[in-house]
Amino acid sequence: MTDHIDYIEFPTSNRAATTAFFQAAFGWGSLAFGSDYAALQDAGIEGGVDQSPERSAATMAIVRTDDLDAAEARVRAAGGTITRDPFDFPGGRRFHFREPGGNEMAVWVVRPE
Repeated sequence: MTDHIDYIEFPTSNRAATTAFFQAAFGWGSLAFGSDYAALQDAGIEGGVDQSPERSAATMAIVRTDDLDAAEARVRAAGGTITRDPFDFPGGRRFHFREPGGNEMAVWVVRPE
């Protein structure tokens, strides 16, 4: 399946405190990827906690696709505004955009082997 929401990111000013809260409140685990990012575990959807300076200001839904360039073209054609150009991260490549109603989202693709 392609072009579906499969990841959610929570921005934070304190990754350790946010992941500790999620653990205590909901039993979710986390796996740190450096000091600024942690993947959530057992949350019911794949997700992460982002403390990086480039993080979104609000919780962000992330759409997985099979063709990042085609998805970016569709986002632009539909009236979306690219807020962060495509970039690589461990495991894939993604871009951020704002839809006409103001929500910031991202689209990602698994990095080819």
